[in-house]
Amino acid sequence: VWLVESGGGSVQAGGSLRLSCAVSGYTGSDYCMGWIRQAPGKEREGVATIDSDGTTTYADSVKGRFTISRDNAKNTLYLEMNSLKPEDTAIYYCAHDRATGDLCWDLATMAVFGNWGQGTQVTVSS
Repeated sequence: VWLVESGGGSVQAGGSLRLSCAVSGYTGSDYCMGWIRQAPGKEREGVATIDSDGTTTYADSVKGRFTISRDNAKNTLYLEMNSLKPEDTAIYYCAHDRATGDLCWDLATMAVFGNWGQGTQVTVSS
């Protein structure tokens, strides 16, 4: 499975960004996809997940501000980020594994997905 992120950048607090993740190489019907971030000096943190059933889960810190979605026709995962805060500054990784249901968010909280993108930097200035 290959994952390629894009859409990162620098924005002022209160601004918005949309991250994209192009997915290729997976033909299974069950999957879990997520966005994981890592801020300088901190461990990786699960941000949001979506599984093949369409179930979405978010970290409390981003609920109401971020939206995860997928376009199956384009094999692309998205993360729409609004009302960005300086504490959202991090490298954002797209991740994939074969899982659904509760296991999907468990993969994000433990940051143990089997497949990862290279990451894209998001910087939010105050």
